Amino acid sequence: MSNWTFKDLESWDDKVCKAAESMGLDWFPITYEVCDYYEMIGHMSYHGMPSHYQHWSYGKSFERTHQMYNLGAEGLPYELIINSNPSIAYLMKENPLYLQILIMAHCVGHSDFFKNNRGFKFTNPESVVFRFRNARKRIQGYIENPNIGLKKVEKFLDSLHAIRFQTERNFLKRKTRPEIKKKYINLINNDNDNEYKNFDLDRPLLEPDRDLLSFFIEYGSHFDDWQIDILTIVKNESQYFMPQMNTKILNEGWASFCHYTLCNELDLPQEYHIPFLKSHNQVVRPHIGKINPYHIGFYLFQKIKKEKGLEECFFIRSIHDDIAAIRAYLDIEDYRELNLFSYSSKKDHISIDEISDEKGWKEVRQDLLLNTGINSIPSIIVSDVLRSGDLILKHLHDGRDLDLEYAEKVVDKIKTLWPKDVKFFTIIEEESWEI
Repeated sequence: MSNWTFKDLESWDDKVCKAAESMGLDWFPITYEVCDYYEMIGHMSYHGMPSHYQHWSYGKSFERTHQMYNLGAEGLPYELIINSNPSIAYLMKENPLYLQILIMAHCVGHSDFFKNNRGFKFTNPESVVFRFRNARKRIQGYIENPNIGLKKVEKFLDSLHAIRFQTERNFLKRKTRPEIKKKYINLINNDNDNEYKNFDLDRPLLEPDRDLLSFFIEYGSHFDDWQIDILTIVKNESQYFMPQMNTKILNEGWASFCHYTLCNELDLPQEYHIPFLKSHNQVVRPHIGKINPYHIGFYLFQKIKKEKGLEECFFIRSIHDDIAAIRAYLDIEDYRELNLFSYSSKKDHISIDEISDEKGWKEVRQDLLLNTGINSIPSIIVSDVLRSGDLILKHLHDGRDLDLEYAEKVVDKIKTLWPKDVKFFTIIEEESWEI
């Protein structure tokens, strides 16, 4: 145990909450759980969920992180908090008291973001812990079922994890086949220009589908009930985590902005000030060779508070995701101040492609946007289903070519989910390419 007691944590938590109320924050109640570093690695591997279905990939993540931590090659996060109501946050017992205070203030910022940002509106935080626990029990039941078993469940999950984020990215309501058919019937019946004269209502797929997981759920008549259930579990989990992916910069920036503001309002003992500033600077410092979301996010909220006031900061916290905020609030001077540039890996070296000067900063911004949130994951749509049953998939090319070796492995996983042939089309070096 470090230099604190649970009464110390309770006392400082009360002070943090009072300062947060004065600041105008509105957060879910937070339940703190104290754990050691080994338990923290376990929570990290399972996304912080108190109960999550088992899969070898989570164990692999645990072993890798544990080994790197023991070698001193990688540290652990100061905090871990999940989007639930009440929020659940983990504190490492090895942390000193000043760091626990910073972490609790940071968690209040995260919880306020979860509760108020519009991207989290459909995540249903009140029931998320129950949903994850129930999903774990159902999957464990399939593993223990002698007619299904571990190998079948694990193989199916392997295939789904390869495409787990190929689902609706913007929380738009997906139309089912009967709804789409009704739409085209109305178009045909009111078609005065014969535009839909030859439209075939009996086609297997009436229009492209951007939600691959939901497509499998609706059109996968070959799946067993347990497979449809696991498909639904993976899709729902992916959609739960999607807002966190799309707001990583703002979420971490807001939490850092809050802990910095709150801790400056608290009457911290003199001996805590320097360690607090050192820890804060470690969190928000720029990283060499990659983007630190804490750094960009904290910079953005500090800039907005200075130029437009705290009310505008609350507006950004409520309305925007990372892409919208970057487009709206960062200009050429900010890219210069942040020293952002674009680079690419060549065969034997790294090439700097653009810097944030008068000509290049927009290219740098575009590269930043392409690698922010869900944009870093290629988007695949169901382009068509032939009468033979063959599945036609299309990569929505955005200027970045796929890694063909990796793409072929993903297509192999998709083939295990579809009873007929699977054809995947993309663009490689500006030419159409079929896998």
